Amino acid sequence: MASSDTSVTIGVISSFHQDNLSKKFYNEIKAAIVSIVPTIEVIDFVVDDTIEMRAIDEVIDCRDAQKLSEKKTKNESVHGVEIVEWVNSRLVSERYQLDNFIVGPNTQLAHAACDAVARRPGSSYNPLYIYGNVGLGKTHLLQGIANTIRWKQKDLRVVYTTADKFLTDYVASIKWRSVDKLRERYRQIDVLVLDDVQFLAGKKQTQEELYNIFNILYEAGKQIILSGDRPPRELTELEARLQSRFEWGITVDVSEPDYETRLAIIGEKARAREFLLPQNVAEFIAENVSTNVREIEWILNQIIAEYDLRGTPPTIENVAMRLSKLPIRSLTPSMTTSKSIRSTHCSYEDLIQAVSGHFGIEIRALLSEDRKKENMIPRQVAMYLLKNKLHYTYERIGN
Repeated sequence: MASSDTSVTIGVISSFHQDNLSKKFYNEIKAAIVSIVPTIEVIDFVVDDTIEMRAIDEVIDCRDAQKLSEKKTKNESVHGVEIVEWVNSRLVSERYQLDNFIVGPNTQLAHAACDAVARRPGSSYNPLYIYGNVGLGKTHLLQGIANTIRWKQKDLRVVYTTADKFLTDYVASIKWRSVDKLRERYRQIDVLVLDDVQFLAGKKQTQEELYNIFNILYEAGKQIILSGDRPPRELTELEARLQSRFEWGITVDVSEPDYETRLAIIGEKARAREFLLPQNVAEFIAENVSTNVREIEWILNQIIAEYDLRGTPPTIENVAMRLSKLPIRSLTPSMTTSKSIRSTHCSYEDLIQAVSGHFGIEIRALLSEDRKKENMIPRQVAMYLLKNKLHYTYERIGN
């Protein structure tokens, strides 16, 4: 209908077409126009009553174009994994990157080894075996390696899968009498990332097949990356020769993060969610959730959900109520030694004395009405304990 050096106005037959084109096909239409007129910056769709209805055989079905566009977008969004035919791969999340992994004393060696493998797969530390308890970052590191290799070395075929899915592959190959084909398919892989190998315990035939595939890949100079909940020599239900091969390269552990690392993890995850978390609340979480990064993610998700859905601000009292649903040992690590807090016959005086002693403030300051920052946190902790340990009502706590 009209155009200028930087804009184009296109007439459409109805408001339905106007909304449909502007919401679903704007980028494609703009790209097509810009390829002809590079200066175009804005495209407008305007309902034009003068447009005549076309015969049905002259109408272009945009649904096919939309399906192709959505399929292309979906394919482009799946990074970090190469689909090898008939190999049961898992999709790798883009949010797991080596660059956004918070490195602390507990993960320094593991992260350095992963970075080295991602830069030179098959050349150093092969195989790489990472072990540690649940929720400490093993999967983040594994998928971070896969993502890095796929971005920097696009010609390599990377497969990230789990022991369970490998088992599924193997059982299916037995069913269809195609074990040799399974091995041939795994020969195509340049980098194999296998998570949770401990789940192969007791599955002797599957272990034997993994042993064969391991040898095929290793002898071909392909990179192998594994993870488990224990070091190889402690996986006593795996075959000794498989344990031995897992130790051919480098074995690194991921242990529990210290307080400073947990605090950094909380800050990074809150930043990634674009959520402003008060520093005192972040410190409170870091002090009380000490064994599992996934629990940190869980409590952070709860805080953000409550704020988004109910407008509840993140305070220490609210967080403490959430933490009470987690299997943590007590409210704060150092309080586990407090007889008065642990006692089932704890009195009001005992509780106040314990909180005062833990935070190193006078009882008078704890019970005062001032709003000094150094007194607010102990006071909120005391309120939480009075409510949940002694079952005080809020009115009684306020008095």
